[in-house]
Amino acid sequence: MAPPAPGFKLNANGIPAFEDLPLQKTDPYYSAWGLYGAHDELGTLNRLTDSRVAAAAASEIQTGRRISLNWPLNAQAQNAFFARRVFEQQLIRKDPRVVNDDVWSFNTQVSTQWDGLRHYGYQREKRFYNGVTMEDIHGVGEDGRLKSTVNGIHAWAEQGIVGRGILIDYHSWLLSQPPSPSSPSTTPHDPFTKTPIPLSSLLACLASQGTVPRFGDILFLRTGFTSQLASKSPSEILAHQALSPPPFAGVEPSPELLRWLWSNFSAVAGDQPSFEAWPPDTQKAEGEGEGEGGRPIVLHEVLLAGWGCPIGELFDLERLAAHCREQKRWSFFVSSEPCNVPGGVASPPNVLAIF
Repeated sequence: MAPPAPGFKLNANGIPAFEDLPLQKTDPYYSAWGLYGAHDELGTLNRLTDSRVAAAAASEIQTGRRISLNWPLNAQAQNAFFARRVFEQQLIRKDPRVVNDDVWSFNTQVSTQWDGLRHYGYQREKRFYNGVTMEDIHGVGEDGRLKSTVNGIHAWAEQGIVGRGILIDYHSWLLSQPPSPSSPSTTPHDPFTKTPIPLSSLLACLASQGTVPRFGDILFLRTGFTSQLASKSPSEILAHQALSPPPFAGVEPSPELLRWLWSNFSAVAGDQPSFEAWPPDTQKAEGEGEGEGGRPIVLHEVLLAGWGCPIGELFDLERLAAHCREQKRWSFFVSSEPCNVPGGVASPPNVLAIF
């Protein structure tokens, strides 16, 4: 982990105020390029200092109960959202010995995943975290090999994504609210529609749980996607997978939501295929969720390309939520080890919640 570079005004948590973003006024909206140096590849994971990880382990590991948050790699068996390649396994007998091998082939984002810093850039500026370009990523030398692994997922594998996690069980909270036509934020929603989840509802859910975020936490949001997916017929799922782009519920793209994320978290994850309401808007009315000059906010741009903040998607949060409700405790220790693939775009998280 790297300390912030000199020259920036920092608050008590060692980061600039949200109002000071972008740090360099010629950089894209809300970006924090250069905060940890021009060559940093960890972004907000720099917040997971040894002392914070040690404190999280001391406060959160009490019973030793471990819960996997990994959806099966073959959960989308025949087709996948966003037309991603599904998991395939080739099982190999090694006769005459009593030995087996197997070969796996899959898109790294077809199941539970961390989106890495090569995944999604600022579309208008055509830049990834810290100004990296598509040529930086895809450039090939005279020997035919890629010239760079910059912003690859391997940078996260060295120390993992490890610290205190908190769950916002939005789905359970929403179902507990009395229906009210005048209060759409507490009306049960369909996670297969583009339904923005407002910050006010996330904060209300946290308050009802008695959960208080700490700086550097890893945020998990349960929208009910995986639980409702299980109730859909194969034909319904196939029809939704065929949409381009498919709509999904997710957090709202607002400055207030971004300010809250920036001020608290080292990584964010949810149970849905897109952490933010999807697809993002291409146009908005002036002053409505805008980044700059009426530009619509796209959280994938700001979190991944602007801050270097991991986005987790398709996390299996069902057993975690059940245990949290049983224990009346929605914080825990998180241990996640992305795959050590130099230049990788995304990775299965290999993640456990430990109580």
